[in-house]
Amino acid sequence: MMKLRLLSPLVVAAIVLAWSPSAWANVTLANIFQSGMVIQQQMPIRIWGTAEPGEQVTVSMARKTTTTKAGDDGTWKVELPPLKASWTEYSISIKGKNAVALEKVLVGEVWICSGQSNMEWGVGQSHDAANEIAAANLPQIRLFNVPGHTVAPLPQPDVPGSWQACSPQTIGEFSGVGYFFGRTLLKGLDVPIGLIGTNWGGTRIEPWTPPEGFDKVESLKGTADEVRGRNKESKVNQNQPAAIYNAMVHGLTPLSVRGAIWYQGESNTNDGLGYAPKQRALVHGWRSVFQNPELAFYWVQLADFQAETDNPAGGGWGPVREAQRRALDLPHTGMAVIIDIGDAKNIHPQNKQDVGSRLARWALHQTYGKKDIVPSGPLYKSMAVEGDKVRIHFDHVDGGLMVGKKEGLNPTQEATGTELARFSIQAADGKWHWAKAKIDGETVVIWAEGVADPKHVRYAYESNPAGCNLYNKTGLPASPFTTD
Repeated sequence: MMKLRLLSPLVVAAIVLAWSPSAWANVTLANIFQSGMVIQQQMPIRIWGTAEPGEQVTVSMARKTTTTKAGDDGTWKVELPPLKASWTEYSISIKGKNAVALEKVLVGEVWICSGQSNMEWGVGQSHDAANEIAAANLPQIRLFNVPGHTVAPLPQPDVPGSWQACSPQTIGEFSGVGYFFGRTLLKGLDVPIGLIGTNWGGTRIEPWTPPEGFDKVESLKGTADEVRGRNKESKVNQNQPAAIYNAMVHGLTPLSVRGAIWYQGESNTNDGLGYAPKQRALVHGWRSVFQNPELAFYWVQLADFQAETDNPAGGGWGPVREAQRRALDLPHTGMAVIIDIGDAKNIHPQNKQDVGSRLARWALHQTYGKKDIVPSGPLYKSMAVEGDKVRIHFDHVDGGLMVGKKEGLNPTQEATGTELARFSIQAADGKWHWAKAKIDGETVVIWAEGVADPKHVRYAYESNPAGCNLYNKTGLPASPFTTD
């Protein structure tokens, strides 16, 4: 979906040199550790790098000091005690045979922003770009973007990139979804925010997943064996399992981070419901490599796209959205529903503001305990057959259900006098029929003329369910679903 960008030979050479035996005479840090970065609060401060084998390395921060020795392979790692978020700018000193100093380091909340092109799409490509860029004078947010599109057969020890303060000069090419997510967190938490972008347009989910994730899903354990069967001479491309993870994520681990936001799936739409175990594998895998079993993980359900169809059985992108919804059975996860802000003619809808803020709602509510913030629109919970009708119960009704209409960046408006749309019902013979639906308290009742013994219900179960309009009173859309 986006033009391939390769790392320049100079950048590649610098990474290789920093982690090569010839460089071990000097203490070096993993590239993620730089002046101006953000360290995750309330978690162990893990710092690592290289030195001469056996060399003593001392690391100090905030009046805490720890010492270690580089191993036989020249690598070292230390762990300092957690700190609380602060606007105080810290220094970090690393001493061996030489000394390295990091300055203007903040402690706050750190998130990974990853996926394919809709996560990669910059602020400069989002709606109202000129005004958004001009207003992005927010040095409280620090940005780190992994440049280039690279793969590797084995996990690589480092990633390129540099930390920058958020400003009109630096924000234009950074992930729009990531920035709008981070901006909402900054407003809600008032602590420094660190955003780490690592993205590649047009990629599948499997290349981003480490073998530790495939291990956790029974049907994908063979993929883990495939990944572990490689050596440094193996040839890989951007479609192969773990190939992108090895080059563009592994070098960030085991950095302490609060969580990850994920916008991907367009390249896996043919997987349908089979996307769910792959989403679970990704979450399990990242929680393992980042050494955080409670790593928050929030993803974006695919937007409406392509021409409207008239098939009550649905299809197209419907099943993969259902797979994304079903993966919410994992703890500490959430999903931003954006079925109302896509573009039928553009796989890259420009409204990244609502995407970022809807992801942030999950984080603020669930990760940061702000229970007054509604995290989501209605999510299917259960069904009950009542004669010739079906009653649907939802989670996240929050204040009640309504028929709504969303236009651009404006808040959702209640559409009084408008009927619910895009519900279908399955008859006893297995055939699907367009159905009538009405809100009844915190539930929706569905029926269709001529269907006396209904079996299942679907809502917005198509690539572009134009006109789907079920919301909660907060103005957040209901997720598409099927009950079968």
